[in-house]
Amino acid sequence: MLFMIIERFKDQDAVPAYSRFRDRGRQLPDGLRYVDSWVEANFDRCFQLMECDDLRLIQHWLLTWRGAGITAEIVPVLPSKDAAATIKPFLDAPSPSR
Repeated sequence: MLFMIIERFKDQDAVPAYSRFRDRGRQLPDGLRYVDSWVEANFDRCFQLMECDDLRLIQHWLLTWRGAGITAEIVPVLPSKDAAATIKPFLDAPSPSR
């Protein structure tokens, strides 16, 4: 399953988190896979796409990052192609009456 982790850097200060990453690496538990990430230009947020079968792995990972000046939101996501496949049977179906 895919999860978008939205990290917020305290006071738009990414230095503590990047220092931790430089010194200790990503610190992923076995079974949690980093896919990719993007950082806002103003260093307010980082969006990390992660993959795992057990949400507790993400919780464990976030707990290892305590004290690094971040807070995080965990959002389950799915690829657009999977969402389109789910919605496809409903595209030509009559709308329910209101």
